[in-house]
Amino acid sequence: MNTSTGADPRAVPPAGRVAVVAHRRKVLGGGLAELRATLAAAGVDKPLWYEVPKSRKAPKKVRRALRAGADLVFVWGGDGMVQRWADALAGSGTAMAILPAGTANLFATNLDVPADLAEAVRIGLHGRRRALDLGRVNGEHFAVMAGAGFDGEMIAEADRELKGRLGRLAYVWTGLRHVGGRPVRTRIRVDGADWFDGEASCVLFGNVGTITGGIPAFDDARPDDGCLDVGVSTAAGAVQWARTLGRMAAGRSADSPYVRMTRGRKIKVRLDTPLTYELDGGARGETDRLKVRVVPRALTVCCPEAAPTVDG
Repeated sequence: MNTSTGADPRAVPPAGRVAVVAHRRKVLGGGLAELRATLAAAGVDKPLWYEVPKSRKAPKKVRRALRAGADLVFVWGGDGMVQRWADALAGSGTAMAILPAGTANLFATNLDVPADLAEAVRIGLHGRRRALDLGRVNGEHFAVMAGAGFDGEMIAEADRELKGRLGRLAYVWTGLRHVGGRPVRTRIRVDGADWFDGEASCVLFGNVGTITGGIPAFDDARPDDGCLDVGVSTAAGAVQWARTLGRMAAGRSADSPYVRMTRGRKIKVRLDTPLTYELDGGARGETDRLKVRVVPRALTVCCPEAAPTVDG
Protein backbone atom coordinates (compact mmCIF):
# COMPACT_ATOMS: atom_id res chain seq x y z
CA MET A 1 0.00 0.00 0.00
CA ASN A 2 1.42 3.38 -1.02
CA THR A 3 1.67 5.77 1.93
CA SER A 4 4.39 8.03 0.56
CA THR A 5 2.20 10.87 -0.67
CA GLY A 6 1.60 12.97 2.42
CA ALA A 7 1.13 12.94 6.18
CA ASP A 8 0.98 9.69 8.12
CA PRO A 9 -2.38 8.06 7.23
CA ARG A 10 -2.43 6.38 10.65
CA ALA A 11 -2.97 9.72 12.38
CA VAL A 12 -6.12 9.96 14.47
CA PRO A 13 -9.04 10.95 12.18
CA PRO A 14 -11.27 13.91 12.96
CA ALA A 15 -14.14 13.28 15.35
CA GLY A 16 -17.40 12.07 13.87
CA ARG A 17 -18.94 9.16 12.04
CA VAL A 18 -17.38 8.13 8.72
CA ALA A 19 -19.37 6.53 5.89
CA VAL A 20 -18.41 5.00 2.55
CA VAL A 21 -20.72 4.65 -0.44
CA ALA A 22 -18.99 2.78 -3.25
CA HIS A 23 -19.81 1.91 -6.85
CA ARG A 24 -18.67 -1.68 -6.67
CA ARG A 25 -17.77 -1.84 -10.39
CA LYS A 26 -15.20 0.95 -10.14
CA VAL A 27 -11.52 0.42 -9.37
CA LEU A 28 -8.81 2.51 -7.71
CA GLY A 29 -5.51 1.21 -6.37
CA GLY A 30 -6.02 -2.11 -4.64
CA GLY A 31 -9.80 -1.79 -4.71
CA LEU A 32 -12.30 -1.75 -1.86
CA ALA A 33 -10.23 -4.20 0.19
CA GLU A 34 -7.35 -1.73 0.22
CA LEU A 35 -9.77 1.08 1.09
CA ARG A 36 -10.95 -0.82 4.16
CA ALA A 37 -7.35 -1.48 5.19
CA THR A 38 -6.31 2.14 4.65
CA LEU A 39 -9.22 3.46 6.69
CA ALA A 40 -8.52 0.94 9.48
CA ALA A 41 -4.84 1.98 9.58
CA ALA A 42 -6.04 5.58 9.96
CA GLY A 43 -8.22 4.65 12.95
CA VAL A 44 -11.53 4.22 11.09
CA ASP A 45 -12.13 0.52 11.64
CA LYS A 46 -15.94 0.48 11.58
CA PRO A 47 -17.17 2.92 8.95
CA LEU A 48 -20.74 2.85 7.74
CA TRP A 49 -20.35 0.87 4.53
CA TYR A 50 -22.65 0.78 1.50
CA GLU A 51 -22.04 -0.59 -1.99
CA VAL A 52 -24.19 0.05 -5.05
CA PRO A 53 -24.20 -1.51 -8.57
CA LYS A 54 -25.17 1.76 -10.28
CA SER A 55 -24.66 5.41 -9.43
CA ARG A 56 -28.41 6.11 -9.46
CA LYS A 57 -28.71 3.80 -6.43
CA ALA A 58 -26.35 5.99 -4.39
CA PRO A 59 -28.74 8.72 -3.12
CA LYS A 60 -30.76 6.23 -1.07
CA LYS A 61 -27.57 5.03 0.64
CA VAL A 62 -26.38 8.60 1.19
CA ARG A 63 -29.65 9.47 2.93
CA ARG A 64 -29.29 6.35 5.07
CA ALA A 65 -25.78 7.42 6.04
CA LEU A 66 -27.04 10.88 6.99
CA ARG A 67 -29.80 9.37 9.15
CA ALA A 68 -27.13 7.25 10.85
CA GLY A 69 -25.25 10.40 11.81
CA ALA A 70 -22.41 10.45 9.25
CA ASP A 71 -20.25 13.58 9.48
CA LEU A 72 -17.93 12.58 6.64
CA VAL A 73 -18.80 10.49 3.59
CA PHE A 74 -16.35 8.97 1.11
CA VAL A 75 -17.64 8.60 -2.45
CA TRP A 76 -15.96 5.83 -4.47
CA GLY A 77 -16.60 6.27 -8.17
CA GLY A 78 -16.54 8.78 -11.01
CA ASP A 79 -18.35 12.00 -11.75
CA GLY A 80 -21.70 10.20 -12.02
CA MET A 81 -21.39 9.01 -8.42
CA VAL A 82 -20.17 12.44 -7.28
CA GLN A 83 -23.17 14.09 -8.94
CA ARG A 84 -25.65 11.73 -7.25
CA TRP A 85 -23.90 12.28 -3.93
CA ALA A 86 -23.79 16.04 -4.33
CA ASP A 87 -27.50 16.12 -5.12
CA ALA A 88 -28.26 14.18 -1.94
CA LEU A 89 -25.78 16.03 0.30
CA ALA A 90 -26.50 19.58 -0.87
CA GLY A 91 -27.20 21.84 2.09
CA SER A 92 -26.66 19.11 4.68
CA GLY A 93 -23.32 20.39 6.00
CA THR A 94 -21.90 16.84 5.93
CA ALA A 95 -18.48 16.72 4.26
CA MET A 96 -17.79 14.72 1.11
CA ALA A 97 -14.43 13.11 0.33
CA ILE A 98 -13.80 11.93 -3.24
CA LEU A 99 -12.09 8.65 -4.08
CA PRO A 100 -11.72 9.04 -7.89
CA ALA A 101 -12.37 5.51 -9.11
CA GLY A 102 -14.40 6.28 -12.24
CA THR A 103 -13.78 6.62 -15.96
CA ALA A 104 -14.18 10.39 -15.67
CA ASN A 105 -13.07 12.13 -12.47
CA LEU A 106 -13.30 15.76 -13.51
CA PHE A 107 -14.51 17.15 -10.20
CA ALA A 108 -11.59 15.49 -8.41
CA THR A 109 -9.16 16.71 -11.09
CA ASN A 110 -10.39 20.30 -10.83
CA LEU A 111 -9.89 20.14 -7.05
CA ASP A 112 -6.43 18.47 -7.31
CA VAL A 113 -7.58 15.28 -5.59
CA PRO A 114 -5.24 12.60 -7.00
CA ALA A 115 -6.06 9.12 -8.26
CA ASP A 116 -3.96 7.69 -5.45
CA LEU A 117 -5.95 5.79 -2.85
CA ALA A 118 -3.79 6.44 0.20
CA GLU A 119 -3.49 10.16 -0.54
CA ALA A 120 -7.18 10.55 -1.37
CA VAL A 121 -8.07 8.92 1.96
CA ARG A 122 -5.63 11.18 3.79
CA ILE A 123 -7.19 14.25 2.15
CA GLY A 124 -10.64 13.02 3.18
CA LEU A 125 -9.65 12.59 6.79
CA HIS A 126 -7.26 15.49 7.25
CA GLY A 127 -7.58 17.79 4.24
CA ARG A 128 -9.06 21.23 4.03
CA ARG A 129 -12.86 21.39 4.05
CA ARG A 130 -14.15 23.88 1.50
CA ALA A 131 -17.70 25.14 1.01
CA LEU A 132 -18.24 24.93 -2.76
CA ASP A 133 -20.99 25.98 -5.13
CA LEU A 134 -23.19 23.59 -7.07
CA GLY A 135 -25.25 24.18 -10.15
CA ARG A 136 -28.89 23.14 -10.34
CA VAL A 137 -30.68 22.36 -13.59
CA ASN A 138 -34.33 21.35 -13.84
CA GLY A 139 -34.35 20.51 -10.14
CA GLU A 140 -31.14 18.44 -9.93
CA HIS A 141 -27.68 19.51 -8.70
CA PHE A 142 -24.44 19.17 -10.64
CA ALA A 143 -20.83 19.68 -9.56
CA VAL A 144 -18.87 19.96 -12.83
CA MET A 145 -21.11 20.94 -15.71
CA ALA A 146 -24.41 20.52 -17.50
CA GLY A 147 -25.26 20.90 -21.15
CA ALA A 148 -27.68 20.28 -23.96
CA GLY A 149 -27.35 19.60 -27.67
CA PHE A 150 -24.06 18.27 -29.06
CA ASP A 151 -22.74 17.66 -25.55
CA GLY A 152 -25.84 15.80 -24.36
CA GLU A 153 -26.02 13.60 -27.47
CA MET A 154 -22.33 12.75 -27.22
CA ILE A 155 -22.64 11.68 -23.59
CA ALA A 156 -25.90 9.79 -24.09
CA GLU A 157 -24.28 7.62 -26.76
CA ALA A 158 -21.10 6.97 -24.72
CA ASP A 159 -22.75 4.25 -22.63
CA ARG A 160 -21.11 2.27 -19.83
CA GLU A 161 -19.88 -0.50 -22.15
CA LEU A 162 -18.23 1.90 -24.57
CA LYS A 163 -16.63 3.92 -21.75
CA GLY A 164 -15.42 0.67 -20.22
CA ARG A 165 -13.64 -0.24 -23.47
CA LEU A 166 -12.34 3.15 -24.56
CA GLY A 167 -12.27 5.31 -21.42
CA ARG A 168 -12.24 9.04 -22.29
CA LEU A 169 -11.85 8.17 -25.98
CA ALA A 170 -15.50 7.09 -25.88
CA TYR A 171 -16.44 10.78 -25.84
CA VAL A 172 -14.22 11.47 -28.85
CA TRP A 173 -15.74 8.56 -30.75
CA THR A 174 -19.34 9.56 -30.08
CA GLY A 175 -18.54 13.24 -30.56
CA LEU A 176 -17.36 12.57 -34.10
CA ARG A 177 -20.71 10.95 -34.84
CA HIS A 178 -22.61 14.10 -33.88
CA VAL A 179 -20.62 16.93 -35.47
CA GLY A 180 -23.11 17.02 -38.33
CA GLY A 181 -26.10 17.74 -36.11
CA ARG A 182 -28.32 20.66 -37.09
CA PRO A 183 -28.30 23.78 -34.86
CA VAL A 184 -31.54 24.61 -33.05
CA ARG A 185 -33.16 27.99 -32.42
CA THR A 186 -32.15 28.82 -28.85
CA ARG A 187 -33.16 31.68 -26.59
CA ILE A 188 -31.26 32.34 -23.35
CA ARG A 189 -31.89 34.79 -20.53
CA VAL A 190 -29.16 35.37 -17.95
CA ASP A 191 -30.05 37.04 -14.64
CA GLY A 192 -33.27 38.39 -16.12
CA ALA A 193 -31.81 39.86 -19.31
CA ASP A 194 -31.95 38.52 -22.88
CA TRP A 195 -28.46 37.30 -23.81
CA PHE A 196 -28.70 34.97 -26.82
CA ASP A 197 -31.28 34.41 -29.53
CA GLY A 198 -30.19 32.37 -32.52
CA GLU A 199 -29.18 29.00 -33.92
CA ALA A 200 -27.04 26.96 -31.51
CA SER A 201 -25.66 23.44 -31.55
CA CYS A 202 -24.64 23.26 -27.89
CA VAL A 203 -25.31 25.06 -24.60
CA LEU A 204 -23.01 24.49 -21.63
CA PHE A 205 -23.05 25.50 -17.97
CA GLY A 206 -19.82 25.15 -16.02
CA ASN A 207 -19.12 25.17 -12.29
CA VAL A 208 -15.41 24.41 -12.86
CA GLY A 209 -13.00 25.05 -15.74
CA THR A 210 -12.21 21.59 -17.14
CA ILE A 211 -15.18 19.64 -18.50
CA THR A 212 -16.00 16.42 -20.39
CA GLY A 213 -13.04 14.93 -22.21
CA GLY A 214 -10.60 16.97 -20.11
CA ILE A 215 -11.24 20.11 -22.18
CA PRO A 216 -10.48 23.44 -20.41
CA ALA A 217 -13.68 25.07 -21.65
CA PHE A 218 -14.20 27.79 -19.02
CA ASP A 219 -10.89 29.49 -18.47
CA ASP A 220 -11.76 31.48 -15.33
CA ALA A 221 -14.41 29.28 -13.70
CA ARG A 222 -14.18 28.67 -9.96
CA PRO A 223 -16.46 26.48 -7.85
CA ASP A 224 -16.60 29.06 -5.04
CA ASP A 225 -17.37 32.33 -6.85
CA GLY A 226 -21.18 32.26 -6.63
CA CYS A 227 -21.63 32.12 -10.43
CA LEU A 228 -21.92 29.65 -13.27
CA ASP A 229 -20.12 30.07 -16.57
CA VAL A 230 -22.35 29.85 -19.65
CA GLY A 231 -21.21 28.94 -23.14
CA VAL A 232 -23.05 28.64 -26.45
CA SER A 233 -21.59 27.08 -29.58
CA THR A 234 -22.96 27.87 -33.02
CA ALA A 235 -20.57 25.45 -34.76
CA ALA A 236 -22.11 23.32 -37.51
CA GLY A 237 -20.32 20.58 -39.39
CA ALA A 238 -16.97 18.87 -38.95
CA VAL A 239 -14.77 21.81 -39.98
CA GLN A 240 -16.34 24.34 -37.61
CA TRP A 241 -16.42 21.85 -34.76
CA ALA A 242 -12.77 20.95 -35.31
CA ARG A 243 -11.83 24.64 -35.08
CA THR A 244 -14.01 25.12 -31.98
CA LEU A 245 -12.70 22.07 -30.12
CA GLY A 246 -9.14 23.00 -31.06
CA ARG A 247 -9.51 26.44 -29.47
CA MET A 248 -11.14 24.89 -26.40
CA ALA A 249 -8.39 22.30 -26.02
CA ALA A 250 -5.82 25.11 -26.14
CA GLY A 251 -7.62 26.95 -23.33
CA ARG A 252 -8.80 29.72 -25.65
CA SER A 253 -12.54 29.05 -25.81
CA ALA A 254 -13.48 32.71 -25.89
CA ASP A 255 -11.36 33.25 -29.03
CA SER A 256 -13.50 30.93 -31.15
CA PRO A 257 -15.83 32.68 -33.63
CA TYR A 258 -18.34 29.93 -32.94
CA VAL A 259 -18.47 30.39 -29.15
CA ARG A 260 -20.16 32.99 -26.96
CA MET A 261 -19.56 33.07 -23.21
CA THR A 262 -20.88 34.87 -20.15
CA ARG A 263 -21.46 34.30 -16.45
CA GLY A 264 -24.55 34.45 -14.28
CA ARG A 265 -26.53 33.16 -11.34
CA LYS A 266 -29.87 32.30 -12.96
CA ILE A 267 -30.22 31.13 -16.55
CA LYS A 268 -33.30 30.17 -18.55
CA VAL A 269 -33.05 28.38 -21.89
CA ARG A 270 -35.81 27.75 -24.43
CA LEU A 271 -35.23 25.44 -27.40
CA ASP A 272 -37.43 25.24 -30.46
CA THR A 273 -36.67 21.50 -30.69
CA PRO A 274 -36.24 19.24 -27.63
CA LEU A 275 -32.61 18.19 -27.10
CA THR A 276 -30.89 15.68 -24.85
CA TYR A 277 -29.34 17.29 -21.77
CA GLU A 278 -26.79 15.96 -19.31
CA LEU A 279 -25.36 16.58 -15.85
CA ASP A 280 -21.79 15.63 -14.96
CA GLY A 281 -21.59 13.06 -17.73
CA GLY A 282 -25.00 11.49 -17.17
CA ALA A 283 -27.71 11.84 -19.84
CA ARG A 284 -31.18 12.86 -18.63
CA GLY A 285 -33.39 12.67 -21.73
CA GLU A 286 -34.83 15.39 -23.96
CA THR A 287 -36.26 18.77 -23.01
CA ASP A 288 -37.06 22.10 -24.65
CA ARG A 289 -36.55 24.16 -21.46
CA LEU A 290 -33.73 24.42 -18.98
CA LYS A 291 -33.91 26.32 -15.70
CA VAL A 292 -30.41 26.67 -14.31
CA ARG A 293 -29.08 28.44 -11.22
CA VAL A 294 -26.07 28.45 -8.96
CA VAL A 295 -26.44 27.25 -5.36
CA PRO A 296 -23.66 29.03 -3.47
CA ARG A 297 -21.64 27.10 -0.84
CA ALA A 298 -24.02 24.15 -1.11
CA LEU A 299 -21.49 21.35 -0.61
CA THR A 300 -18.59 20.83 1.81
CA VAL A 301 -15.74 18.96 0.08
CA CYS A 302 -12.43 17.67 1.45
CA CYS A 303 -9.57 19.14 -0.61
CA PRO A 304 -5.78 19.24 -0.53
CA GLU A 305 -4.35 21.80 1.87
CA ALA A 306 -2.87 23.81 -1.01
CA ALA A 307 -6.30 24.43 -2.57
CA PRO A 308 -7.16 28.12 -3.18
CA THR A 309 -8.97 29.84 -0.36
CA VAL A 310 -12.72 30.33 -0.55
CA ASP A 311 -13.84 33.94 -0.76
CA GLY A 312 -15.67 35.01 2.35
